[in-house]
Amino acid sequence: MSGQERNATSHEAAAWVARMDSEQWTDLDEAELQAWFRGDPKRAMVFFQTQASWTALDDAMADRDYRRPWLGFRRSMVDRRALLAGFVATAASLAGGFIWTHSARIYRTERGEIRRVPLADGSVAIINTMSQIGVRLAGTRRDILIEEGEAWFEVAKDASRPFVVSAGGLRAQAVGTAFSVRKREGGADVIVTEGTVDVWASDTEGVQVRLTAGEAAFVANDAGVKVITGAEASDSLLAWREGKIRLVGEPMAEAVREFNRYNERQIVILEPAIAGELFDGLFHIDDPEGFAIAVKASLNVEVDLSEPSQIRIGGRPQ
Repeated sequence: MSGQERNATSHEAAAWVARMDSEQWTDLDEAELQAWFRGDPKRAMVFFQTQASWTALDDAMADRDYRRPWLGFRRSMVDRRALLAGFVATAASLAGGFIWTHSARIYRTERGEIRRVPLADGSVAIINTMSQIGVRLAGTRRDILIEEGEAWFEVAKDASRPFVVSAGGLRAQAVGTAFSVRKREGGADVIVTEGTVDVWASDTEGVQVRLTAGEAAFVANDAGVKVITGAEASDSLLAWREGKIRLVGEPMAEAVREFNRYNERQIVILEPAIAGELFDGLFHIDDPEGFAIAVKASLNVEVDLSEPSQIRIGGRPQ
């Protein structure tokens, strides 16, 4: 999205938020908003950020004299819209700290944090390390936006309100099921642990792939869908919910990336040849030292644990 497009989208989002705040929100309004979202997958996050800023105005204006009740003055929408222009620029930094109107909220986790969040509709989200998700529960839809990272959802049954998760170009819809979505640089993964989930790319909404329990798919940003079957893949990729990393024939480079997601002490591979070695094992996510020692024993390579902020793997014993 170019700067000009972003500016135009921000103004449109502000108009939607003002309309939502000042009018009685109807199912028709909701349908029109969802149609606007579908016009560009990037609009949803701009809307969420703008909505967070809008809510922030209540706090920002709390100390203004004309809000004191004894003055008998009700602030106008003109005042609020004027202030909103300044807040839109900093919406991203504000978004995590405010509860949005209409039951929407942003949740964020730090490195190494795994957070369980009960949602207002009875669903449950387990949010993985270094993730940010937006949750908006409306009268006709339940929308989740994964801005970064990964989350697993146990979805409460409600056939009248589809539960739709967006992550980049991926869309995944379920009614009563359990599944995870992880946003990656080149696309997004979805893994189904219970029930069925319909998956599609935002640019090809009419072409859906139905996944059942034990199946997974990767939706590339170029709209390609790759389906993976087998419960073993699901168990391995979702071991983080139990605070573990399960490696099944995983290249060392990918195994190291997983440990580095959770730990301040980073693992560094010194030799390119080691990065391609395949490795199996089950480890606690907060034990990179134990992983490094296992690598040393299995691959007969040197491991340097002397630095508090880093673990170096590489070199052959003399």
